[in-house]
Amino acid sequence: MTETMLTVSDLNVRFRQDGAITHAVKGVSFDLKKGETLALVGESGSGKSVTALSTVSLLADSAEISGSINYLGAEMVNADEAELRRVRGNDISFIFQEPMTSLNPLHTLEKQLREAVELHQGLRGDAARARIIELLDQGGIGDAESRLTSYPHQLSGGQRQRVMIAMALANGPDLLVADEPTTALDVTIQAQILELLADLQKRLGMSMLFITHDLGIVRKFADRVCVMKDGEIVERGDTTEIFANPQHPYTQMLLGAESSGKPDPVPSGSEVIAETDALRIWFPIQRGLLKRTVGHIKAVNAATLSVRAGETVGIVGESGSGKTTLALAIMRLISSEGPVSFLGKNIQGLSSRALRPLRADMQIVFQDPYGSLSPRMTAEEVIAEGLSVHDVDRGRDRREMVAEIMEEVGLDPETMHRYPHEFSGGQRQRIAIARAMILRPKLVVLDEPTSALDMTVQVQIVELLRDLQKKYGLAYLFISHDLKVVRALSHKVIVMKRGDVVEQGDAAQIFENPQTDYTRELMAAAFEVKSAS
Repeated sequence: MTETMLTVSDLNVRFRQDGAITHAVKGVSFDLKKGETLALVGESGSGKSVTALSTVSLLADSAEISGSINYLGAEMVNADEAELRRVRGNDISFIFQEPMTSLNPLHTLEKQLREAVELHQGLRGDAARARIIELLDQGGIGDAESRLTSYPHQLSGGQRQRVMIAMALANGPDLLVADEPTTALDVTIQAQILELLADLQKRLGMSMLFITHDLGIVRKFADRVCVMKDGEIVERGDTTEIFANPQHPYTQMLLGAESSGKPDPVPSGSEVIAETDALRIWFPIQRGLLKRTVGHIKAVNAATLSVRAGETVGIVGESGSGKTTLALAIMRLISSEGPVSFLGKNIQGLSSRALRPLRADMQIVFQDPYGSLSPRMTAEEVIAEGLSVHDVDRGRDRREMVAEIMEEVGLDPETMHRYPHEFSGGQRQRIAIARAMILRPKLVVLDEPTSALDMTVQVQIVELLRDLQKKYGLAYLFISHDLKVVRALSHKVIVMKRGDVVEQGDAAQIFENPQTDYTRELMAAAFEVKSAS
């Protein structure tokens, strides 16, 4: 019989704060066998991460844990600190969602990995350095030795996640807890990370507790699934059986939550809102005391596009391909070379003062609404800020206008006095959309607006964006690495790689009959359903 590594029985986690009690995990029970991958799935706030962090008591001091967590015969609930330190990092390791917040920005990769190697394995000097290089190589970092002096900000998102994997594997753990390890990554990098984890698991014989809201990943990757809702497991079973025959209504809803359909056709004779012709964005590399230009970072090369009223142009490609840079140049937020036409006028070279009257007509919605909303402003203040800046509808009551747009984006106007932290992720994104839409813009840049959201919330946001476009004839530049969402929203698609437009055209044509190897690779990574292992 396969050895059971972890047994969780009737786990309850409560948080006490300001006299209030939040019951985050309610009577959760499951087991994990050696070499097995068990997925905990559910929406944000369902208790997935709290359950995983409870295994080695990594929760805040306000947490009260009851029940049993048995790891290879040792009880972890209320274990003394010495026992927990022995298990943490040695036997049970973690990979978290956002490596940039987990890695120290002030230390090189060698220094950060050396800490783990010296602390847990007692290696010093050249032996420690050799082990660090071995770990980075094992984590899929090419030319590992040359990367030792790199800092986290000098690596791509995928490379940072590989460093986190290397750190997690430093001490040969028996159990790896992967908490949303691929959520912020491009589809091709996501596929590579999953393939790497599957290969490492097979070679090292690890068990894995995999936490995600992406059921597409679960289908490829997990042996068994536990579906969580409101702190409870509502359904469990083999992955194949859960996907083929889900029993609980919540599981059925999660499986059905995928952006689908296509946008309404662009009305004939629609006005061209924005267009570029061979737009180039090169950043100079300057060296020496006199700051001589010795080269250029070629962020975007000769990009030509147009977007009409009521039309969505999807811009896809890996991180660093130039997607966001291109959109920011069209909005004249960064410098570029080549004509940029907005509402029939060439705005390239216009001064800030000359551009100001056009700013209300070009708006942007960012990926992370929590980072783009001021925590010191209420929802009302956030949404209404642009009205004052652009002097829009001076005679109208501001609060009335905020209430109208909040209702339009699916928010209760009674909550306008609340601050961003009092809203869910999906609600915060609706606030960000309301902030842009209250100005009745002609062009909206949507920069990864759904990537940080649960699948069910993604579907809601896609429907909202479709409705707003249809109602107001909005032109969208939609930047995303989620090709399923791009397919559901876009009329045209532009595929970018390392600053070059490698393919563009009608969305249906791009998705059904991609012409370049790179586009085919993106499509395979996004829509392939075979096992990553």
